[in-house]
Amino acid sequence: MNPDKLKQEIAKYKWFHTIDFGNGVVTPGIDDTPLKLKSIGLPDDLRGMAVLDIGAADGFFSFEAERRGAVRVLAIDVPVSGILGLRERFALAREALGCSRVQDLGMDVYELSPEKVGVFDVVLFLGVLYHLKHPLLGLERVRSVTGKLLILETHVDICDYQRPAAVFYPGSELNNDPSNWWGPNEAAVVGMLETVGFADAKVFSRTMVSSQTGRMVFHARPGMNVR
Repeated sequence: MNPDKLKQEIAKYKWFHTIDFGNGVVTPGIDDTPLKLKSIGLPDDLRGMAVLDIGAADGFFSFEAERRGAVRVLAIDVPVSGILGLRERFALAREALGCSRVQDLGMDVYELSPEKVGVFDVVLFLGVLYHLKHPLLGLERVRSVTGKLLILETHVDICDYQRPAAVFYPGSELNNDPSNWWGPNEAAVVGMLETVGFADAKVFSRTMVSSQTGRMVFHARPGMNVR
Protein backbone atom coordinates (compact mmCIF):
# COMPACT_ATOMS: atom_id res chain seq x y z
CA MET A 1 0.00 0.00 0.00
CA ASN A 2 1.50 3.35 -0.99
CA PRO A 3 1.84 6.08 1.69
CA ASP A 4 -0.99 8.26 0.36
CA LYS A 5 -3.43 5.36 0.23
CA LEU A 6 -2.34 4.23 3.70
CA LYS A 7 -2.96 7.72 5.11
CA GLN A 8 -6.45 7.68 3.64
CA GLU A 9 -7.20 4.32 5.24
CA ILE A 10 -5.77 5.41 8.60
CA ALA A 11 -7.99 8.51 8.60
CA LYS A 12 -11.12 6.33 8.61
CA TYR A 13 -10.59 5.25 12.22
CA LYS A 14 -9.92 6.59 15.70
CA TRP A 15 -6.64 5.00 16.80
CA PHE A 16 -5.47 4.16 20.30
CA HIS A 17 -1.86 3.15 19.56
CA THR A 18 0.71 5.37 17.92
CA ILE A 19 2.23 3.17 15.21
CA ASP A 20 4.98 4.30 12.85
CA PHE A 21 4.57 2.63 9.46
CA GLY A 22 7.57 4.40 7.95
CA ASN A 23 7.67 6.92 5.09
CA GLY A 24 6.29 9.54 7.46
CA VAL A 25 3.04 7.65 8.08
CA VAL A 26 2.09 7.45 11.78
CA THR A 27 -1.28 6.62 13.31
CA PRO A 28 -2.73 9.49 15.40
CA GLY A 29 -3.04 7.38 18.54
CA ILE A 30 -4.11 8.89 21.84
CA ASP A 31 -1.57 6.65 23.58
CA ASP A 32 2.15 7.45 23.45
CA THR A 33 2.87 3.82 22.66
CA PRO A 34 6.61 4.06 21.85
CA LEU A 35 7.17 5.70 25.25
CA LYS A 36 5.16 2.96 26.96
CA LEU A 37 7.25 0.33 25.18
CA LYS A 38 10.37 1.68 26.86
CA SER A 39 8.74 1.37 30.29
CA ILE A 40 7.38 -2.19 30.20
CA GLY A 41 10.60 -4.20 29.97
CA LEU A 42 9.71 -6.35 26.97
CA PRO A 43 12.71 -8.66 26.38
CA ASP A 44 14.82 -7.57 23.43
CA ASP A 45 15.24 -11.15 22.22
CA LEU A 46 12.03 -13.18 21.87
CA ARG A 47 13.41 -15.65 19.36
CA GLY A 48 11.69 -19.03 19.58
CA MET A 49 9.09 -17.76 22.06
CA ALA A 50 5.30 -17.58 22.03
CA VAL A 51 3.74 -14.28 23.10
CA LEU A 52 0.14 -13.50 24.10
CA ASP A 53 -1.01 -9.87 23.96
CA ILE A 54 -4.21 -9.44 26.02
CA GLY A 55 -6.20 -6.31 25.21
CA ALA A 56 -4.11 -5.84 22.08
CA ALA A 57 -6.16 -2.95 20.64
CA ASP A 58 -4.44 -1.80 17.42
CA GLY A 59 -1.67 -4.38 17.85
CA PHE A 60 1.46 -2.29 18.44
CA PHE A 61 2.89 -4.65 21.06
CA SER A 62 1.87 -7.77 19.13
CA PHE A 63 3.76 -6.60 16.06
CA GLU A 64 6.72 -5.51 18.17
CA ALA A 65 6.91 -8.99 19.72
CA GLU A 66 7.05 -10.50 16.25
CA ARG A 67 9.74 -8.01 15.24
CA ARG A 68 11.81 -9.20 18.21
CA GLY A 69 11.66 -12.78 16.99
CA ALA A 70 8.61 -14.41 18.58
CA VAL A 71 7.58 -17.47 16.57
CA ARG A 72 3.94 -17.27 17.64
CA VAL A 73 2.04 -14.12 18.57
CA LEU A 74 -1.63 -14.17 19.53
CA ALA A 75 -3.46 -10.88 20.03
CA ILE A 76 -6.82 -10.92 21.79
CA ASP A 77 -9.30 -8.22 22.63
CA VAL A 78 -12.98 -7.96 23.41
CA PRO A 79 -15.34 -9.21 20.70
CA VAL A 80 -15.40 -6.98 17.63
CA SER A 81 -18.77 -5.44 18.44
CA GLY A 82 -17.35 -4.01 21.67
CA ILE A 83 -15.03 -1.43 20.10
CA LEU A 84 -15.81 0.40 16.86
CA GLY A 85 -13.36 -0.49 14.11
CA LEU A 86 -11.12 -2.65 16.32
CA ARG A 87 -10.75 -5.55 13.92
CA GLU A 88 -10.37 -3.21 10.95
CA ARG A 89 -7.60 -1.16 12.63
CA PHE A 90 -5.71 -4.29 13.59
CA ALA A 91 -6.01 -5.75 10.09
CA LEU A 92 -4.86 -2.49 8.50
CA ALA A 93 -1.81 -2.30 10.78
CA ARG A 94 -0.92 -5.92 10.07
CA GLU A 95 -1.15 -5.32 6.32
CA ALA A 96 0.89 -2.12 6.50
CA LEU A 97 3.64 -3.76 8.57
CA GLY A 98 3.62 -7.04 6.69
CA CYS A 99 3.10 -9.01 9.93
CA SER A 100 1.07 -11.82 8.43
CA ARG A 101 1.95 -14.36 11.14
CA VAL A 102 0.34 -12.43 14.01
CA GLN A 103 -2.97 -14.07 14.91
CA ASP A 104 -5.91 -12.15 16.38
CA LEU A 105 -9.04 -13.35 18.14
CA GLY A 106 -12.11 -11.62 19.51
CA MET A 107 -11.92 -13.07 23.03
CA ASP A 108 -12.57 -11.91 26.58
CA VAL A 109 -9.87 -12.45 29.19
CA TYR A 110 -12.27 -14.63 31.20
CA GLU A 111 -12.36 -17.11 28.30
CA LEU A 112 -8.64 -17.83 28.37
CA SER A 113 -7.47 -21.36 29.07
CA PRO A 114 -4.59 -23.60 27.95
CA GLU A 115 -7.10 -25.80 26.14
CA LYS A 116 -8.37 -22.89 24.02
CA VAL A 117 -5.20 -20.95 23.24
CA GLY A 118 -2.20 -22.83 24.67
CA VAL A 119 0.49 -21.60 27.07
CA PHE A 120 2.77 -18.67 26.24
CA ASP A 121 6.33 -17.84 27.26
CA VAL A 122 5.50 -14.15 27.64
CA VAL A 123 2.07 -12.67 28.36
CA LEU A 124 1.39 -8.95 27.96
CA PHE A 125 -1.47 -7.62 30.10
CA LEU A 126 -1.24 -3.91 29.46
CA GLY A 127 -3.92 -1.43 30.49
CA VAL A 128 -6.53 -4.10 31.21
CA LEU A 129 -6.64 -4.93 34.92
CA TYR A 130 -8.54 -1.81 36.01
CA HIS A 131 -11.19 -2.49 33.34
CA LEU A 132 -12.13 -5.86 34.87
CA LYS A 133 -15.21 -6.18 37.04
CA HIS A 134 -13.68 -9.38 38.42
CA PRO A 135 -9.91 -8.80 38.58
CA LEU A 136 -8.99 -11.95 40.52
CA LEU A 137 -10.93 -14.14 38.12
CA GLY A 138 -9.27 -12.42 35.19
CA LEU A 139 -5.82 -12.90 36.72
CA GLU A 140 -6.55 -16.57 37.35
CA ARG A 141 -7.23 -17.00 33.64
CA VAL A 142 -4.05 -15.06 32.81
CA ARG A 143 -2.00 -17.28 35.13
CA SER A 144 -3.35 -20.41 33.44
CA VAL A 145 -1.74 -19.43 30.12
CA THR A 146 1.52 -17.87 31.38
CA GLY A 147 4.57 -20.07 30.95
CA LYS A 148 7.52 -17.87 31.95
CA LEU A 149 6.82 -14.15 32.31
CA LEU A 150 3.84 -11.85 32.84
CA ILE A 151 4.21 -8.15 32.08
CA LEU A 152 1.29 -6.26 33.62
CA GLU A 153 0.75 -2.51 33.25
CA THR A 154 -2.07 -0.79 35.10
CA HIS A 155 -3.53 2.34 36.59
CA VAL A 156 -2.90 2.54 40.33
CA ASP A 157 -4.50 4.58 43.12
CA ILE A 158 -4.13 5.22 46.89
CA CYS A 159 -0.46 4.36 46.64
CA ASP A 160 0.29 6.19 49.88
CA TYR A 161 -1.67 3.46 51.69
CA GLN A 162 0.58 0.56 52.66
CA ARG A 163 -1.96 -2.24 53.05
CA PRO A 164 -3.39 -3.97 49.95
CA ALA A 165 -6.41 -1.92 48.86
CA ALA A 166 -8.22 -0.63 45.79
CA VAL A 167 -10.53 2.26 44.96
CA PHE A 168 -13.82 1.22 43.37
CA TYR A 169 -15.16 3.46 40.61
CA PRO A 170 -18.90 2.71 40.28
CA GLY A 171 -19.44 5.36 37.61
CA SER A 172 -17.16 7.42 35.38
CA GLU A 173 -14.91 8.75 38.12
CA LEU A 174 -11.70 7.63 36.40
CA ASN A 175 -11.08 9.56 33.16
CA ASN A 176 -14.83 9.91 32.54
CA ASP A 177 -14.83 6.27 31.42
CA PRO A 178 -17.49 3.90 32.79
CA SER A 179 -15.39 0.88 31.75
CA ASN A 180 -12.82 1.72 34.46
CA TRP A 181 -13.71 -0.17 37.64
CA TRP A 182 -10.72 -0.37 39.98
CA GLY A 183 -7.69 1.57 41.16
CA PRO A 184 -5.52 -0.92 43.09
CA ASN A 185 -2.43 0.16 44.96
CA GLU A 186 0.97 -1.50 44.55
CA ALA A 187 0.44 -3.89 47.46
CA ALA A 188 -2.94 -4.97 46.09
CA VAL A 189 -1.54 -5.80 42.64
CA VAL A 190 1.32 -7.81 44.12
CA GLY A 191 -1.10 -9.55 46.51
CA MET A 192 -3.52 -10.47 43.72
CA LEU A 193 -0.72 -11.82 41.56
CA GLU A 194 0.57 -13.98 44.39
CA THR A 195 -2.95 -15.16 45.24
CA VAL A 196 -3.54 -16.57 41.76
CA GLY A 197 -0.18 -18.35 41.62
CA PHE A 198 2.45 -15.91 40.43
CA ALA A 199 5.76 -15.58 42.22
CA ASP A 200 8.47 -12.92 42.42
CA ALA A 201 5.93 -10.22 41.57
CA LYS A 202 7.56 -6.80 41.66
CA VAL A 203 7.30 -3.31 40.21
CA PHE A 204 9.41 -2.85 37.08
CA SER A 205 8.65 0.83 36.50
CA ARG A 206 6.49 3.68 37.80
CA THR A 207 4.99 6.74 36.12
CA MET A 208 3.26 8.68 38.88
CA VAL A 209 1.16 11.84 38.49
CA SER A 210 0.95 12.30 42.27
CA SER A 211 1.91 10.48 45.45
CA GLN A 212 -1.33 8.49 45.13
CA THR A 213 -2.08 7.86 41.46
CA GLY A 214 -0.28 6.95 38.28
CA ARG A 215 0.72 3.89 36.27
CA MET A 216 2.91 0.94 37.23
CA VAL A 217 4.42 -1.98 35.36
CA PHE A 218 4.78 -5.30 37.19
CA HIS A 219 6.78 -8.38 36.22
CA ALA A 220 5.85 -11.76 37.65
CA ARG A 221 6.66 -15.40 37.01
CA PRO A 222 4.50 -18.48 37.50
CA GLY A 223 4.82 -20.06 40.94
CA MET A 224 3.47 -23.18 42.55
CA ASN A 225 1.17 -21.80 45.23
CA VAL A 226 -2.43 -20.86 44.46
CA ARG A 227 -4.86 -19.80 47.17
